[in-house]
Amino acid sequence: MKQRRKTNPELLGALRSFLPAESVLDDIEDVRPFECDGLSVYKQLPMLVVLPETVEQVQRIMRLCYTRKIPVVARGAGTGLSGGALPLEDGVLLSLAKFKRIIDIDVDNAMATVQPGVRNLAISEAAAPHGLYYAPDPSSQIACTIGGNVAENSGGVHCLKYGLTVHNILMLKVITMEGELLTIGSETLDSPGYDLLALMTGSEGMLGVIVEVTVKLLARPERAQVVLAAFDDIELAGEAVGAIIAAGIIPAGLEMMDKLAISAAEDFAHAGYPRDAQAILLCELDGTDAEVSEYIMAVRNLLTAGGATEVRTATDEAERQLFWKGRKSAFPAVGRISPDYYCMDGTIPRRQLSRVLKQISAWSAEYGLPVANVFHAGDGNLHPLILFNGNKAGELARTEEFGRRILQLCVEVGGTITGEHGVGMEKIDQMCVQFKPVELAQFHAIKAAFDPAGLLNPGKAVPTLHRCAEFGAMQVHHGQLPHPELERF
Repeated sequence: MKQRRKTNPELLGALRSFLPAESVLDDIEDVRPFECDGLSVYKQLPMLVVLPETVEQVQRIMRLCYTRKIPVVARGAGTGLSGGALPLEDGVLLSLAKFKRIIDIDVDNAMATVQPGVRNLAISEAAAPHGLYYAPDPSSQIACTIGGNVAENSGGVHCLKYGLTVHNILMLKVITMEGELLTIGSETLDSPGYDLLALMTGSEGMLGVIVEVTVKLLARPERAQVVLAAFDDIELAGEAVGAIIAAGIIPAGLEMMDKLAISAAEDFAHAGYPRDAQAILLCELDGTDAEVSEYIMAVRNLLTAGGATEVRTATDEAERQLFWKGRKSAFPAVGRISPDYYCMDGTIPRRQLSRVLKQISAWSAEYGLPVANVFHAGDGNLHPLILFNGNKAGELARTEEFGRRILQLCVEVGGTITGEHGVGMEKIDQMCVQFKPVELAQFHAIKAAFDPAGLLNPGKAVPTLHRCAEFGAMQVHHGQLPHPELERF
């Protein structure tokens, strides 16, 4: 027999008046799959889950919730890693899983219009017969959806040259908390007025619910080739990244993995990585055949001069894909060697790579927690994976403390607490370190302009000043320095 909980009978009846019975879930076993996103250390059963199929249904849901002051959390594939889609006990979880139609592939204008539940990789698959593709490619692209990519401003291994989601979308259709349908952006390269498209991208579901996305498509390059370089010192690998960029070469992708990540990925994907290396770089060059030949030679020379112990060029497309398979499989690969892992997401200036990696290694020894480093080296977006066992008393707390120190270090060296995973619940206290109170007040003002009642994904991404004051007091109690501006609150 299905378990039932005390919900909102009036809201439940109103929703079922226009949604199919199977699209409104309130039994415990039915809502359980929605209790968390990819950051499973935070869990909460939602009051209700709704799975609409049309824009009109989403509008009606939003209007019902708005008039009844019921909070709403929108959810895509649930692959997010910051708790951004964590539901609320007294709120509605709005799943866009049924919005999975590719509306149009406009070959002449090199763009695609899709619903938010379309998988990232599916866009490129649909565009491939026309010699086109969608550039941003998160490691989870086989599962993550374009709506979630917009909400988090996701990147991927090719974001160094081709940019993040914000650089690759043209137009959004968004529904406000009041149920109004807005069109933001246009099918042209620019649109009049404020750049609300950029504002909406990375807004983590706090400003509106995305129901349609128009993305740019790019022509497949004539040639793409990967160079793999092995190093016996991770700091040398970090310095080689700077040398490549300083030479005026912008690779399509420039990724780094350390020894622990290399070993895990090799066991999982059999990509041909050198197991004895302390770090490897994967550098992809693309363009015309002549360009790639020239850049391959230049990069090989830079890597050799930078101390690489081995430099290998993919001999064909199959080997190129295999090299990337290892990198994109790194997260699940690490999951095989540890009961749990905590994936961080900070961004730093490239020149600080060596310093930050050295500090992470020192803290790893201090906490007794192994770290597998896998990251977008070209743009300084770090993804340290802290390995831990959540069944051991106190180990999760130590892991979270370790992670907080990494994020605060990113800020100290001139970086930021997130690159593409968003803030969500995970990094909300670190927002107090990153931004001054006056800046946080501006963020709240923007939120209020779109969602005056504060019902869309409340409690995420932007902390209250009161929370920051409490966080500052806690930092002082533990012997750490808070943001100096917090002392006034």
